[in-house]
Amino acid sequence: MENNSSLHIGIDIGGTFTDFVVYDPLSKQINTFKLLSTPANPALAVLAGLNQIFSDRSDKQATIVHGSTVATNALLEYKGARTALVSTTGFRDILQIGRQNRPSLYDLDVRLPDPLVREDLLYEVPERVLHTGEVLKALDSAQVQALTTRIQECEAEAVAICLLFSFLQPEHEKMIAQNLRAAGFFVSVSSEILPEFREYERCSTTVVNAYVSPILGKYLTYLESALEPGMHLRVMQSNGGAIQPEEARQAGVRCILSGPAGGVVGCEYIGRSLITNEPLRLIGFDMGGTSTDVSLIDGSRQITTEAVISGHPIHLPMLNIHTIGAGGGSIARVDAGGALRVGPESTGADPGPACYGKGEIATITDANVVLGRLAPELFLGGKMHLDAQRAWRAVESIGKELNMETTRVAMGIIQVANAHMERALRVISVERGWDPRAFTLLSFGGAGGLHAADLARGLGIPKVLIPPMASTLSAYGMLVADVIKDYSQTVMLPGDTAFQDLSDMLAEFAHRGTNEVLAEGVSQEDIQLESSLDMRYKGQSYELNIPFNPSFLETFHHHHQTTYGYAKSDAKIEIVNLRQRVIGKSMPPPLTIKPLGDPDPEQAYLGIRPVIFQQASIPTRYYLAESLRPGNHLQGPAVVVREDTTILLCPSDQAWVDGLDNIVIKVGK
Repeated sequence: MENNSSLHIGIDIGGTFTDFVVYDPLSKQINTFKLLSTPANPALAVLAGLNQIFSDRSDKQATIVHGSTVATNALLEYKGARTALVSTTGFRDILQIGRQNRPSLYDLDVRLPDPLVREDLLYEVPERVLHTGEVLKALDSAQVQALTTRIQECEAEAVAICLLFSFLQPEHEKMIAQNLRAAGFFVSVSSEILPEFREYERCSTTVVNAYVSPILGKYLTYLESALEPGMHLRVMQSNGGAIQPEEARQAGVRCILSGPAGGVVGCEYIGRSLITNEPLRLIGFDMGGTSTDVSLIDGSRQITTEAVISGHPIHLPMLNIHTIGAGGGSIARVDAGGALRVGPESTGADPGPACYGKGEIATITDANVVLGRLAPELFLGGKMHLDAQRAWRAVESIGKELNMETTRVAMGIIQVANAHMERALRVISVERGWDPRAFTLLSFGGAGGLHAADLARGLGIPKVLIPPMASTLSAYGMLVADVIKDYSQTVMLPGDTAFQDLSDMLAEFAHRGTNEVLAEGVSQEDIQLESSLDMRYKGQSYELNIPFNPSFLETFHHHHQTTYGYAKSDAKIEIVNLRQRVIGKSMPPPLTIKPLGDPDPEQAYLGIRPVIFQQASIPTRYYLAESLRPGNHLQGPAVVVREDTTILLCPSDQAWVDGLDNIVIKVGK
């Protein structure tokens, strides 16, 4: 796909740190490092890292896969483009009306998210397409020109177009889009972004795309202009695949979960690399500086088309990731009722936790310093010395409000944070019918190793796996990500539609996707096709996604039985949507399995320090992770210090190092 001698670089921008993973195909070496993020302009940290990578190299050839939070932050912080919405006459208020769902059933004062489009930027056009695709009222070109003039006068930066039943008859949307694009607007068209039924979700997805794409586009243009000619950029999508920057500029909505998606891809790759006869069953736990992302892998990654981000539905294929505001920089405080709260607000990269030396606000990281679980002089391999006294003062100030000892407050901060994260893990497992006791918790992110064993204990998960690149696994996942193109179309066909007819319709998507993937440098033999159908019993309002093969009807009945506990073999079936995924396989860095050696970790021993656990301060062995060897065994209590993360073993835990340098923790009671 790319020049075999060029570097492969994965970059993930987090709220606190920007992570880099560099793979050299010639030496087969992988190097990782972290820089503090630059929230005002995220590209500055990216460029600083690239300068560091190429400072002593004359050959500046590289393939860069980048996970960006730019689109995410634009949506979460309401800092997107000034967006107008064009809808069919009578449907201008579709975003405000929504589904009338109550996010909190018994909250009488619930506040719904503000619409992304202001009321004075809502426009209607007199046209009408029926549910059959028949044009009831045609759109006049003079009306389109008048509409363009009105939108120009309102100084909109982007325009979303979502007309009734345009997924069946897109000509009216195309006519409006052509005029608006000629006038210089960024235009998001529902029949291009999401040609599916359900008007509200299609409109919301189209509007989110219009809202975030210009912001992401400016960022990517700035970044690309600063890259050397031999550096080729790709952008991570929410579905776990990479795309070219030009496509990301037009479909920024596909990159909303760009960073966390890399972590899920990395989890799956690590899991598949392990020598085991057991099925791949992992719960991914990614705790960074600002947030925690959790996901579940049962044989393969879980995909959803019903995501809601900050109250805004986005019905595109996305990895099923649940995010909460709990990270190393999450702020601890006392609320008005005198209770201890942690998060969701974070200190971010600037000023960061109090122990970083700039701020005075207590965070989860400061609590870990107070409890002796972080060695100040070993943080980031000794490159960043933590200010333990500052951390103590910050936590102590909360203790004064609560009239409580400082170490007890620090333990309380950890317990409250763990409760939030355990609840998130239950959302993606227990609440969806999965038994977490049958899974392994794969912990990553810079802060995950300090909390993983306790979380696993609370959920009954027997084993924790922490890879050597845990702190930078999201960036590593971007290196192993495939090129992925997703296509869909609402068809509303009966279940007895001929298999060949469905194959012919899907073949059009497959042909288009194959050409697009080939254009990205993927060879024909590295392309895989995955076809599926969204199906339901006639009269239902929800669908199941079923792999497309000659026995798809039997598969649907079986899947319905296992998902909902019943099936109706004599009921009529409806095929709602066709889905086609085209995958261009990547060439990931190979992982070499090493032989297991002496179980004694003496060569990695750093000494004994007091660490506070639930009951008391216990003398605890510290180990240097980089000096551990495959086969080494560790008995808790212990702290394993890696350059970019720290791992805590409680007194009842045991651990060993496997042939891939993963630290595997057997969780004690």
